[in-house]
Amino acid sequence: MFEHIDFTHLLATYGYLAIFVGCLLEGETILILGGMAAHQHVLKLLPVIGYASLAGMLGDQLLFWTGRYSGARLLPKLHKQQATIDRVTQLINQHPTVSIFSVRFLYGMRLLGPMVIGASGVSPLKFASINFLGAVTWATLFASAGYWSGEFLEGILGDLKPYRLSIALGVVGLMLVLALVRHFRVKTRAALKHP
Repeated sequence: MFEHIDFTHLLATYGYLAIFVGCLLEGETILILGGMAAHQHVLKLLPVIGYASLAGMLGDQLLFWTGRYSGARLLPKLHKQQATIDRVTQLINQHPTVSIFSVRFLYGMRLLGPMVIGASGVSPLKFASINFLGAVTWATLFASAGYWSGEFLEGILGDLKPYRLSIALGVVGLMLVLALVRHFRVKTRAALKHP
């Protein structure tokens, strides 16, 4: 079924769009794949970082403004996420600048974090400027990780072109496994705290 798909053409045609859309939400997996595609000269590394930074920043800005205008009404309804909300609130109270910068790097806080920060009354200008720095740092780290993973795999496998689809599926699978492991660790910790 997949042998007739020109994966290189798909990447070259829709790669930047996929990176932008993927990074509006979570983005790490698509960003690593974008970095690998840049290593293979299908995409260019700087535009990958640029589109990812822009999308990551825009997504967080939307969530921030949602929290600012609707957080008092929305956040109390998110009972299952209360532990995450409490963690972000504690971070903001103790280290507001660090929390804005690092929230995108902390598992489980990428979507809720900016909403909680918006609801906390942090200045929009402060959030936007620190969010921009965080987004660029995040995009650079993950795209570079993908780029150097491509370098590493090329050293082992040689020409990666015949393996592109398998590598993409492998990266997606690995990220899903890591997400499941983290999810169950968080659930286990919560169950141990509140038996």
